[in-house]
Amino acid sequence: MKAALRMNAVALITFIIIAAAQSRGIEDTTENPSETIPTVPELIKAEGYPVESHYVTTSDGYILNVHRIPHGNNTTKINKKVAFLQHGLLSSSADWVLLGPRRSLAFVLADAGYDVWMGNNRGNKYSRNHTTLDPDKRSSFWQFSWHEIGTVDVPETIDYVLRETAVDGVYYVGHSQGTTVVYVMCATKPEYNNKLKAQISLSPVIYVGHIVCPLLRTMANWEGVLTLSRQMIGMDEFLPGKGLLSTARSALCSADFGSAVCGNALFALCGFNAQQLNATTDVPQIMAYAPAGSSTKQLLHFIQEINSGEFRQFDYGYWRNLQRYGSVSPPRYDLHKVTAPSYLMYGKNDWLSDTGDVERAYK
Repeated sequence: MKAALRMNAVALITFIIIAAAQSRGIEDTTENPSETIPTVPELIKAEGYPVESHYVTTSDGYILNVHRIPHGNNTTKINKKVAFLQHGLLSSSADWVLLGPRRSLAFVLADAGYDVWMGNNRGNKYSRNHTTLDPDKRSSFWQFSWHEIGTVDVPETIDYVLRETAVDGVYYVGHSQGTTVVYVMCATKPEYNNKLKAQISLSPVIYVGHIVCPLLRTMANWEGVLTLSRQMIGMDEFLPGKGLLSTARSALCSADFGSAVCGNALFALCGFNAQQLNATTDVPQIMAYAPAGSSTKQLLHFIQEINSGEFRQFDYGYWRNLQRYGSVSPPRYDLHKVTAPSYLMYGKNDWLSDTGDVERAYK
């Protein structure tokens, strides 16, 4: 037991040092292979589909890049049914297109008659921009969790899409954290329930008290250390899509042997099922686009949820909670206010979206 704790402590300290170096812009000077990968619009265009890039400036100044496939490649007519897809933690709009037309949801929906819009969270590689804050120089750029994504980014992007398309509602599809933020939105801004024709939650992450993932469980045990480290050494950006980790990832995961290693790394995070993942072709493609970056505060918010067992706003500590919320504990999100037609799709082998947590949210 003591040996295991020592190993976990060493791993955690190593992680803190590397992540801090990344957040401060200390990176390998060699050419980064990931810089040459096609962008999401280039991936879409290469498959023969139309593509548009839109930019949404939020009320607090973040500039979000939204990608659009207005119709399938077999028609020139813009569709009247609008789908809005929101990715998960450390991901981007690439998730919805990188495995090609027959297996990627964005292409499938476009061919099925949907006008497809794909959001990008503030802070990822496509939305790492602000009207006044430099993400490389201003720590204040990174002072957000998924609460701000759910209360600002997603609703304001949906409003933009509704204005552009002149429809009265979208079909929302979220994956992992992309589900978290839609429940945050509908609970804190109930009027947005009426702007969703339906919301489909893929691998729902609402309650996470029963999460299985060993890495996140270990990090949850060290919540205080991680919080203190973030405050002391400026660990603001979590796993950006550049630098030491990105260079190592690109070099390793592109090799035949490395793709199997990276595949097992994905399994260790999410749950094992080798039959559902092609390590030779899919893993290098997936890892070329992930991680796409996020704020460290997003991860800390999930770690707080693991320890509290609740679905609630960010915990700033006793005194700051009193100042911010007027109570010693953060407010819970009221799921009774989520009235949009909702569909929860989950698997029994998912280490991040546990069956018990999903059923609790459903009830």
